[in-house]
Amino acid sequence: MKKINITEVEQISCSLERELATLGESIPSFLSRYPGKLESCLAVPFQAFGGEELYKGLLKKGAALFYMMLKDHPFEDGNKRIALASLLVFIYRNKKWLKVDNQELYNFVIWVTESNPKLKDETLEAIEEFLKSYLVDL
Repeated sequence: MKKINITEVEQISCSLERELATLGESIPSFLSRYPGKLESCLAVPFQAFGGEELYKGLLKKGAALFYMMLKDHPFEDGNKRIALASLLVFIYRNKKWLKVDNQELYNFVIWVTESNPKLKDETLEAIEEFLKSYLVDL
């Protein structure tokens, strides 16, 4: 399984920064990220304990990546946009895509963002189910 790395997230962030500037919006520079937080978000989906992966398979890893990037706020601003774009790059690198209506995807991102952190396991399961419902092969 192909991972997403910090260099790719930097490229995503810089691309979003340029694109949003043309729309009169902005997000802070990639360099404004909080040290260590992004690295942690990228590592969590691939953690193991006692030789066992904590998140097995593309769906669980994608759910963990998305959740961590939304909830840990590795950036001053733009976390939702960068988290979603990073998830899309991650699944694309693994020859999948999400075929979902833009409004439904937007609503889901907001729902996860506003979810209670005490319900992390349930939220991760919901993200996994969402991905499972809309994931298609490239």
